[in-house]
Parts: sequence; C-alpha cells; structure tokens
Amino acid sequence: MTRDVRLGDDIDDFCVRCKRIMNHAVVSVISGVAAKVRCRTCHSDHDFRHEQAPPPKVDLRKQALFNEVLKKVDPTASAPAAVPETVVEEATVVEEAAVVEEVPAVEQAVPVKLPSPKAKAKSKARK
Repeated sequence: MTRDVRLGDDIDDFCVRCKRIMNHAVVSVISGVAAKVRCRTCHSDHDFRHEQAPPPKVDLRKQALFNEVLKKVDPTASAPAAVPETVVEEATVVEEAAVVEEVPAVEQAVPVKLPSPKAKAKSKARK
C-alpha cells in the first residue's frame, strides 16, 4: 500500500535547471500527489514532472526540410541525422510549395592594405 506524499518528503524528479533526475523536496501537495517540488541541489522550484524530461526543442519537420535543402546543394553529402519517415513525407509536401532562389556567385575580394597603427602615432607626434 502506497502512502500519500507529504510536505518535505524526498522525491526523485527531473530538475529543469540541472537537466537531470535529482533529489527534490515536496513543496506543494494537491489531492495526495506532489504538485511543486524544490531541487535539493540547485534549490529551484518547479512543477512535479513525474521524472519526465521536457520534449526537445528541435522541430523534426524543420530538420527534415533543412536536410532536403542540403541534399539539393550537395547531393553527395550524407544526411547528418536520421529523421523519421513520417516527418520526411510531411516535409516533401511543404517543399513543393516552397520557392528556392538562386544565390549569385560571390566575387573574390581584393585585399586592401591598411596603414599600420605606428605610422599614425608618428604622424600625430610630429604635428
């Protein structure tokens, strides 16, 4: 039989600041379940996450579209990361509607010789 969580109890949870599962103290309880916890390492308060990390911020659709663009630029290059097929199918639908502009060739820059700082200091000293 599991007892209800009480204020101050130790509980493991994913800390949003430490980015790890750490020891936490229960700060708030609703209906016998921890609602807010405080990390015992960094002392940050956050909602109880049931030891679940937040979803990654990388959007897989954007990554699939980026990989498609890279394939068009250099078809011999391999994709840097594997992307699920469902995401690639969605990306091809979006890709058909997108318009790709050609980038003009960059001309080679001519090096410019700048005067040395010592020359400026000498000319100011003479005046």
